Amino acid sequence: MEVGREELQARVAAGDVTVLDVRPAEEYRAGHIPGAISIPVGELADRIDELPENTEIVVYCRGEYCVLAYDAVRLLTDHGRRAIRLNDGMLEWRLAGLPVPAASGTHA
Repeated sequence: MEVGREELQARVAAGDVTVLDVRPAEEYRAGHIPGAISIPVGELADRIDELPENTEIVVYCRGEYCVLAYDAVRLLTDHGRRAIRLNDGMLEWRLAGLPVPAASGTHA
């Protein structure tokens, strides 16, 4: 199951989803979907409890065909979480001209 950018933006504004970025932390710091939580896919099994249990999780990674998001959705659903994949990723988000905040304070 997947969700599109427009639907994701509406659901984030309504506060009924958690957005999860599963790319490496340095890619998240360089720019991410507004409000996204960063948990690299390799750390997700150990950090799953950091995610709220009562909201659907929308997962994204680098682009439409990035396997990291597929792996994360599978892991989350195997752990009883409601998770779906953004139908594209960071590349398409940027190309659409949507907001991409960067994390501040990453380097002194």
